[in-house]
Amino acid sequence: MVFKDSLSGQVLYKQYVKHETNKLYLAGIEEISRRGIKVQSIICDGRKGLFSLFEDVTIQMCNFHQVAIIRRYLTKRPKMQASKELWEVTQLLARTDRESFEGGLNAWYLKWTDFLNEKKMGIDGKNRYIHKKLRSAYNSLKNNMPWLFTWYDNIGLEIPNTTNAIDGMFSDLKNKLRNHNGLSMARKIRFIDEFFKV
Repeated sequence: MVFKDSLSGQVLYKQYVKHETNKLYLAGIEEISRRGIKVQSIICDGRKGLFSLFEDVTIQMCNFHQVAIIRRYLTKRPKMQASKELWEVTQLLARTDRESFEGGLNAWYLKWTDFLNEKKMGIDGKNRYIHKKLRSAYNSLKNNMPWLFTWYDNIGLEIPNTTNAIDGMFSDLKNKLRNHNGLSMARKIRFIDEFFKV
């Protein structure tokens, strides 16, 4: 788990973990703060429950991760017209401002509300939504909206709208480790420690 300063590019904190958890994220931020570093904002991938952990810190959800979430629901080449249009709106996310994106999403919703709310009775006699994945995609954008344009609302803080800087470091590390295939675990750890140099 790695925490990196987006302005200086410096790695602030690193920890070896089996799985990422919100508790570990909280511990990482607390450790950085304990070291006297003021955390002005957090750019994260939008894990469930993470936003509510940091009520006193400005949070930006990575736009790239949000687009990836929508792609999982709709695919890159949706077949239904409503899905195609929502995918087009989603692709504007990293290239526009809050007002334009919200306007586009609201216009899409007004156009497709009836379609989105279509239900069908199942064999158990219960009415269920027909277009569940489309509804989930729309709800993801709507529910995450407060954190998608933090960079825009706080332009003076120079907050990136993606986690690309740290994702790029991990890609570089993976490539370098692949070139040194066969390292023992102890040597891998030494290699990683040197790579991140905290």
